[in-house]
Amino acid sequence: MIQSDRAVEVADIVGPVCESGDFFARDREMPEVKSGELVVLLDAGAYGMALASNYNTRMRPAEVMVEAGKARLVRRRETMDDLMGTELL
Repeated sequence: MIQSDRAVEVADIVGPVCESGDFFARDREMPEVKSGELVVLLDAGAYGMALASNYNTRMRPAEVMVEAGKARLVRRRETMDDLMGTELL
């Protein structure tokens, strides 16, 4: 059950790659999300570092560890310089 003072909406949660199977959840009831807010996914599959790739020229994500209610960055997001650094032009 959702506990929030926000309106509840039914939404599909999708990844940014625009593939037809790129769904984290379908028809999920959740509080309304406003522009600029973040949504936390506990299991991100291929969007997490364990399965991350540079498919579609996507930079690998940052990783944040949450332990005992505290979050800390454990790996920074790749930059375009990181991504292109091995290219021989």
